[in-house]
Amino acid sequence: MSASAMKTSFLEPRSLKSHSLKAMLPTVSVMALMAFALPAQADNWRGWNIHPDGYPNSVAMEEFAEAVAEQTEGRITPRVYNNAVLGDQSDAIEQTRNGALDFANFNMGPMGPIVAETNVFSLPFLFNNVEHMHTVMDGEIGERFADALEAKGLVVLSWFDSGARSIYNTERPIKTPEDVEGLKIRVMNNDLYVDMIEAMGGNATPMSYGEVYQSLTTGVLDGAENNYPSFESSNHYETTDYFSLTEHLIIPECLCVAKASWDELSAEDQEIIREIGEEASVRQRELWVESSEESRQIVLDHGVQINEVDDKAAFQALMEPMYEEFIANNPGTGELIEEIRATE
Repeated sequence: MSASAMKTSFLEPRSLKSHSLKAMLPTVSVMALMAFALPAQADNWRGWNIHPDGYPNSVAMEEFAEAVAEQTEGRITPRVYNNAVLGDQSDAIEQTRNGALDFANFNMGPMGPIVAETNVFSLPFLFNNVEHMHTVMDGEIGERFADALEAKGLVVLSWFDSGARSIYNTERPIKTPEDVEGLKIRVMNNDLYVDMIEAMGGNATPMSYGEVYQSLTTGVLDGAENNYPSFESSNHYETTDYFSLTEHLIIPECLCVAKASWDELSAEDQEIIREIGEEASVRQRELWVESSEESRQIVLDHGVQINEVDDKAAFQALMEPMYEEFIANNPGTGELIEEIRATE
């Protein structure tokens, strides 16, 4: 890997007479010494983030940027751009892979077209709970996913949390799959999510996230699915009466650096940034727990009814045909799924 040390070039004039050259030597020497005495020019990193200001991921990303600037003594000066102002996630993934962006926080849901293995994270009820996801991603399986991402131009520093997604709606609490029957539920634009809701008897409706609030208000939708912080920060709780803890999707996120930017770093700066990235993951997860509890209390205070789902096995059983089709279409994933489920 090439170091990011300062590059100094000298252009020697070819037409100088010898006495002129001698006269200039002291000046050239002083300039050269000054050049080597100056610090390397800062590398101003641009970071992509889809979340709004104050969101756990945004805070963790900004603290990461500050720590990198401080601990590299200004050699790297990252800046985080929140609210997806630098483009949507699919665009940002490509920009980071080609080095136009330097670092980012990506959800693994839309990563499938780049790294096919990550499609496994979109299978419902893959993880037992959030803690199980942490154990898997912080271990050897997570390292294998990191290797696959690096081969596509994204160096994983650490894995972030995005909580567990659950169903909320205007009609009734969801306690069994039968309670989903007939409900129009917004899902992300992914065939697996459509199949998941339809397996429960619901009507899956892929839709832009920004259209959900109005659609819930007008009855175009009966419900949607997401985590506590998103449910609250989007104000969807204002239009919804029931939040049911199905926890059907638990999708990890990465804090990634563009490989092009990473390869320009010295070994020392790589070590510094990787350590800060791991600390950022710990911080993000702490913030996520705090934010989730705060959001939960806000929606409770607003009158939303929250219920546990005691029998998730009934939901999981309906997903088996999805798993069978997924494994048939993605050879080798059956063993990976078993490894994930067996991880303790």
